[in-house]
Amino acid sequence: MRLRLIACDVLYREICAVVARSPNQVDVEFLPKGLHDRRASEMRLTLQQAVDGVDRAAYDAVLMGYGLCGNGLAGLTARTVPLVVPRAHDCITLFLGDRQRYLNYFQQNPGVYYATTGWIERGTRLGDLSQPGLERYGLAMSREEMVAKYGEENARFLEEEIGAYKKHYRQYTFIQMGVEPDDHFERLTRDAARERGWKFEKVCGDMALIEGLVNGPWDDARYLVVEPGWRVVSSYGDGVIAAEPAA
Repeated sequence: MRLRLIACDVLYREICAVVARSPNQVDVEFLPKGLHDRRASEMRLTLQQAVDGVDRAAYDAVLMGYGLCGNGLAGLTARTVPLVVPRAHDCITLFLGDRQRYLNYFQQNPGVYYATTGWIERGTRLGDLSQPGLERYGLAMSREEMVAKYGEENARFLEEEIGAYKKHYRQYTFIQMGVEPDDHFERLTRDAARERGWKFEKVCGDMALIEGLVNGPWDDARYLVVEPGWRVVSSYGDGVIAAEPAA
């Protein structure tokens, strides 16, 4: 098969490693991690433009190297080529290889800030705890900017809420994917944890979900195949996402 893969560049090393060994011909387009910092509607618009630019005569399917990502994929429409989307809330599921494993780890380890090679080298400083969700809703800004936009009283409230949000974190978990050139990224994460007085843990990642996306076949338990004329919608069940006819 000849496939087009549109992916977040936090998955750069992992996807390149898998594509290099794939039996399929895969052309990859990476989009910047900063796309998550926008509102969901803006993220979806950018992804839709990338999908719409795919030549239907050249590819059998378009693969999305994204999870639902704060509803950034909700509404994404397959035009003339089927879309294949992992059933994942976000990219951490892709790094851990299974959404149930991610859920179990999340429940057993509250207050975790994850780190991978991509998260470190593609624009997130380990000492900066601003989260994509804060930026997407316009809350990752200075106090002066908040006062100018929301007023003094509202800015004070938002500042307190954001502070409480950041205090929730107390552990760095480094996900080792097997594509690291050395222990440089792990050491950066360990140092950041030590500076903050946080716990550090290293877990082994799993390429299974990324490999399945790139190589196929796409079983319904792990992937949603969106046929032309249909769009992605969020689902409150175990499947994370579903498809419905596009308006």
